[in-house]
Amino acid sequence: MNNESSAIATARISPLSRTRPNTDGTLFAALGVLSFSFTFPATEWALKGFGPWSATGIRGSVAALIAVVALALTRAPRPARCDWPALATVAVGCAIGFPLLTTFALQTSTTAHSAVVIGLLPMATATLAALRTKRHPSRAFWAAAGTGAVTVIAFTLSQNRGRPTIADLYLFGGLVLCAAGYAEGGRLSARVPGWQVIAWGVVLAAPVNVAVCTIAMPNEPIHLWAKALTGLAYIALVSQFAGFVAWYRGMGLIGVARASQLQLAQPLVTLVWAVLLLGEHLTPAVPATAVIVLACIVVTQRTRAA
Repeated sequence: MNNESSAIATARISPLSRTRPNTDGTLFAALGVLSFSFTFPATEWALKGFGPWSATGIRGSVAALIAVVALALTRAPRPARCDWPALATVAVGCAIGFPLLTTFALQTSTTAHSAVVIGLLPMATATLAALRTKRHPSRAFWAAAGTGAVTVIAFTLSQNRGRPTIADLYLFGGLVLCAAGYAEGGRLSARVPGWQVIAWGVVLAAPVNVAVCTIAMPNEPIHLWAKALTGLAYIALVSQFAGFVAWYRGMGLIGVARASQLQLAQPLVTLVWAVLLLGEHLTPAVPATAVIVLACIVVTQRTRAA
């Protein structure tokens, strides 16, 4: 095999099998996590002026409009036929299911309690990715990821003395759908630009979201308050599109499993936003939890895939 063929073969290796952390990929994934960390507080703001169906429908419709413009301006090629199932999973999981179910949950649950779903996302995403690709991370990876996930779940539940509620069912459903969208989108981002993955995903979801807007807006109360509009703008422009551009880019560079573990820090960042902007109270356990979670992230970033 000549040098050129060897280079091509190396470039085609799945990101799940990479053994050296990619700094750029970690930065992109971290930027995605930071963007997503404000989603729940922004959604609570949006719900002050819009109903749950309206907020979700507008969120997806605006993101789809931006995606259509971006795809047209860049003359992005149509996805290959084999990529449509993965894009459909992104659409159902990340552009319809997760936004709608978490918005319903936030009607009766606080931001701190709802953040528990983010504590479960890394493990769920890594598990689905491993099952999908049949490449399994090392035992050390799973041990660190499991420790981080359990720590985050225990912490976020303790903040509200959480008990299973209808909101928890919404969150669990949203978790499963989002994890599937993350896993498939991250896998596809290894060979398709990440921004195109989310762009085609929200475009596929557009008919559903436009229909939701058409039906819900005349039937739900709408108050055009500044805070509600700000929250809606954020979840439409950042949570539903720009954040995914960075997130899928990061997943494409460092792999689905490793990138997903950076999300272990997301509940803590969300809780910071909850304190600063929503007036929620944090216990002294925050620093201890942050140290444990950050340690787990370091381990997962350095352990090798089996």
